[in-house]
Amino acid sequence: MKAAIVERPGVLAVREVPDPRPGDYQALCALLYGATCTGTDTHLIRGEFPFPIRYPAILGHESVGRVVEVGRKVRNLRVGDLVTRVGAPPAADGGYDVCWGGFAEMGLATDHWAMRADGRPESEWAGARVNQVVPPGVSPQEAPMFTTWRETLSYLLRLGIRAGWNVLVVGSGGNGLSFAAHSVRLGATVWQVGSPRCRSAAVGLGVRAFLDYHQEDCVETLRAEVPGGFDLVVDALGKTGVVDRFLPLLAAGGTLGIYGIDDFARLSVSPRLARGTFTIYGGGYDEAETHQRVSEMALQGLLSARAWYDPAGSYPLSRINEAFADLWNRKAVKALIQLST
Repeated sequence: MKAAIVERPGVLAVREVPDPRPGDYQALCALLYGATCTGTDTHLIRGEFPFPIRYPAILGHESVGRVVEVGRKVRNLRVGDLVTRVGAPPAADGGYDVCWGGFAEMGLATDHWAMRADGRPESEWAGARVNQVVPPGVSPQEAPMFTTWRETLSYLLRLGIRAGWNVLVVGSGGNGLSFAAHSVRLGATVWQVGSPRCRSAAVGLGVRAFLDYHQEDCVETLRAEVPGGFDLVVDALGKTGVVDRFLPLLAAGGTLGIYGIDDFARLSVSPRLARGTFTIYGGGYDEAETHQRVSEMALQGLLSARAWYDPAGSYPLSRINEAFADLWNRKAVKALIQLST
């Protein structure tokens, strides 16, 4: 099968690799579509990911696959099911690793429910809880968005967002737009700062106002609009200087969430810039816990991939470098990759 491999920092290529074979608790899946993640994928391609990575490695963590074969102990995944976060395994001989392995033609999903019921150690199945069945009615082209939607919704719910809050989202990429969409659905009033090209998408998702974060008067405009300060500021970028620029807008007693990883190891916060005591949320997220809620919103039409990418306009796997070039040239927020037919 073919897979998109980061051979070394700066080099992404589509190569032939062996087809995976399912184990007892695994399901073999034909990978259909995957979405790019400008943050994680970009850092991996450029060799800037803040955690250890062994290259070469198959890229991709937002892919969905259709089950075509199941192992003998699989009870909760069936042939024909559409499953999230499916990926190819690393090479048995150590020739390549995986950065989740989603940009490939075939992959494996794990029946973590059966493993838990059979008393297998949690360490063997906990990481596979991202493999969840997409409900009928959600198309394979829309389903790659479940990863972003689940992560960001879990993050917001865990930090304790409340209806009636004033929320500021800094950044308008895939995660920034998702934070804005969820915050609106949860009853918050949302302001967003980001790239002007994302204004229409953000407004369509229900933000009250969208500001260009390159404008020097951006902070003062927000201060005038919300003089009491924001209950929550979410930094979806994680760039040096972003937090300190917008921290003075956080209300006393408010919450700061730093989600982006652009300058993960170098990021700092200057607490004296704040209006008073505040909380920095560091609890992360759990995709699996929001799968049902995201599924319901997708089925009801409350979440649609169209704000992030065109479901009818995918790139074939062979052109994945073109897809990333378009992202880096600001031609798209995310790109949809067709992995197999």
